Amino acid sequence: MGLVALVACVGALLVYDVGRAPEATQAFAEPVRNATIVIEEGGARKGFSTPEVTVSGGGVVTVVNLDSMDHTVTSVANGPDGLPVFDVRIAAGTTATVPGIDALAPGEWAFYCKFHPSMRGDINVVGGGGGVEPERPTFEQPLVVPRTETGAHIRLVMKRALVRTRPDGPRTSMWTYDGTYPGPTIRRRGGRGTEVTVVNRLPKGAGAMSTHLHGDHHASADDGQPTTYLIEPGSSRAYDYPLTVAGRPEPGSFFWYHDHRMDRTARNNWRGLQGMFIVTDPPLPGLRLPTGARDVPLMVSERSFTADNQLTDPFAGGPEMVGHHGQMAWTGPKAPPDDATVGDTVLVNGREAPYLQVSATRYRLRLLNSSPFSSYNFTLSDGRPFLQIGTGSGLLPKAVVRTGVLLGPAQRADVIVDFSGATGRNLVLESVPAEPGYTGDNARQASVMEFRVGASAPDPSRLPSRLPSPKLVSPVPSKVSKTWTFGLAGDDHASFWSINGKAFDPDRVDHRSRLGTVERWRFRNTSQVTHYVHIHNEQWRTVLRDGKRPPPWERGLEDTWRLDPGEVVEVAGRFTDYTGAFMIHCHMLDHEDHGMMARFDVVR
Repeated sequence: MGLVALVACVGALLVYDVGRAPEATQAFAEPVRNATIVIEEGGARKGFSTPEVTVSGGGVVTVVNLDSMDHTVTSVANGPDGLPVFDVRIAAGTTATVPGIDALAPGEWAFYCKFHPSMRGDINVVGGGGGVEPERPTFEQPLVVPRTETGAHIRLVMKRALVRTRPDGPRTSMWTYDGTYPGPTIRRRGGRGTEVTVVNRLPKGAGAMSTHLHGDHHASADDGQPTTYLIEPGSSRAYDYPLTVAGRPEPGSFFWYHDHRMDRTARNNWRGLQGMFIVTDPPLPGLRLPTGARDVPLMVSERSFTADNQLTDPFAGGPEMVGHHGQMAWTGPKAPPDDATVGDTVLVNGREAPYLQVSATRYRLRLLNSSPFSSYNFTLSDGRPFLQIGTGSGLLPKAVVRTGVLLGPAQRADVIVDFSGATGRNLVLESVPAEPGYTGDNARQASVMEFRVGASAPDPSRLPSRLPSPKLVSPVPSKVSKTWTFGLAGDDHASFWSINGKAFDPDRVDHRSRLGTVERWRFRNTSQVTHYVHIHNEQWRTVLRDGKRPPPWERGLEDTWRLDPGEVVEVAGRFTDYTGAFMIHCHMLDHEDHGMMARFDVVR
């Protein structure tokens, strides 16, 4: 069928399906056997053109993708296997049938696009249908908090190991730090130098590796460079982290370490090379935050598994790297902008749907999104608030009460939750989309973990208002020293994610900053999708978001920023201590691997 005829058929179906309530549809003698979901050009921004369709039980739902980007139609509800009840990828300019519709019980079935979660809709199944009902999430595994390393000299061995990820069935083979996923949590006082030796004992086919301590301030040679200072198979490398800034102890922070190998970052992180690193402050008079077992680091990520609990390989089959007008570009069905690695199963500290026994007291939760692509908008099922006290880079100047905390890839939040009054109840940490147009409307929907609240107990902690936050750089220059524009470049033959129109070249210096100076940088997003911009080396303050003062939760130190389509964010930082090469890139790891990274050098 030609495209014109296909669109004509689609139009006829839309007249029949759109805007009719299920009750009205049932009043027709003829069943609604077929329905069509349409995606027009610009769907990532505009959403599904037909966000609601109605179909009789046993009918067929077809998706027509007229956009230039791939999309999915994925059920929000899961089946007995823990996977979405239906899930189909529709390549740009093609059609596809949504599988399993004939098996669905009558009712409203919400769906979304995994690559662009702000795209949401509903399939209304009416009349006689199948027997598949949405499964309520169950939480069958206890949360595992990774073991803690506190010494000045730490050794981490990268090796393949079998780890428990799912409640039943075989263990999962993963690439790990020291045999666990996540790797050990390193906890050190600011100002106390730490040497971490990483040994590469992965299978030879894994290649050379590079470990980056995300958020920390250290020398260029210890930054986990993407192409230099690599850890070859069978060898090791010692990374030196002084945990100081301009001669003073680094402020209490929530960092994390992960592989940073050029063109392989998404793959290597997917296979398990991730761990957490907490920098602590000395005891501060008057600041009584939850400690010990009530200070819980939570690494939230996602993976997809085969029937025997092994990781799928979303990187098989491309894309292929090619030369394109003097740039490196990619071609094939998974080339930009269709290069999103999204998992079906959410993991917390490496486990699917875990639970944590808590007392009816205050807890400090350190939230980290280590996913390769997805964002999470964290809420609690009973609506109780989070008190955000910090970012990943230190305490905020003032605590902020929030009912939802949106974190994109690599972002962190330091929050306090008070479980008082919830004895005997199970509260679920969820990720929910907000209403379209509000912060969090592109977050995935998922039940993340469960808190099982026991009896009350003595609680010496207090909820803080003012906090001893790190000093922000001041004064801020009025002039912007560098603008970084994040976009999509190339053509129908080959494409790449770009910064200032160029794909990453490790030998090209895109900007030079002088040691000891303060610079103001501007980020612009000219693409149709959100990016999360991460800067290595320094810790920055957010100056403006779209010309306005940043929201209260962005008024501390930061290293990763959300940048929606059309947005402009300005930041400022001081270059201290270290010269050499550092990176700025999108932390949606497929974007980083496919060109969206640039190099800046700090020079004397």
